[in-house]
Amino acid sequence: MSQRPAPEAPAPPTRWEQRTELPLFAASLLFLAGYAVRVLAPHDAQPWHDIALILVWSTWLIFLADYAVRLRLSGQGARFVRTHGLDTLVLLLPLLRPLQMVKVYTAVQKRRDRPRLNLYARVMSYASLSAVLLGFSASLAVYHFEHLAPDASIRTFGDAVWWACATLSTVGYGDAAPVTFWGRTVAAGLMACGLALLGAVTGSFSSWLIQVFTREDEKRPQERS
Repeated sequence: MSQRPAPEAPAPPTRWEQRTELPLFAASLLFLAGYAVRVLAPHDAQPWHDIALILVWSTWLIFLADYAVRLRLSGQGARFVRTHGLDTLVLLLPLLRPLQMVKVYTAVQKRRDRPRLNLYARVMSYASLSAVLLGFSASLAVYHFEHLAPDASIRTFGDAVWWACATLSTVGYGDAAPVTFWGRTVAAGLMACGLALLGAVTGSFSSWLIQVFTREDEKRPQERS
């Protein structure tokens, strides 16, 4: 009997991503925690502000080192920057790292024989977790830019969370809205992400319902004419 050919080893960039995606996700949570302390802790809360600042910069340096290694392993040079636009954007704005949840899920799945969840559940889980992390990140950023601005309607972190929920769900009550340039920039990005994530969830849920009803119809015995 002929033996099956051994599976080809993944390329170095792929091996690097598989090994580092989970540690990088943990680093992104640490970055978010450090940024939250910097934004929410009182100004005289020392040494927590200094510890949070060290945490933010050290985790960002980890992201920079990972980007540099993947750039080096790809052998593409400047083309890597163009073809990996999301990775470049996330490096510049680490609060957007929840958008890379698909990579994290893929890295976890590589260690299993088969997915534990079906396609629709995976899409909804990814979109839901991404929405929660992005909403929290946007709440921190908007509160940071808005709470001291003149005529601001977002004065507390609770106001920022309420605004993020209304924006992500595309409801937009209008009772809380950013007034600064950077606050509105964050709002525009969150609107775009909210539309994409909401579309992914509703589309997957609708497809799942159609699949369930189709199976039920197939199980019913055909009526005799």
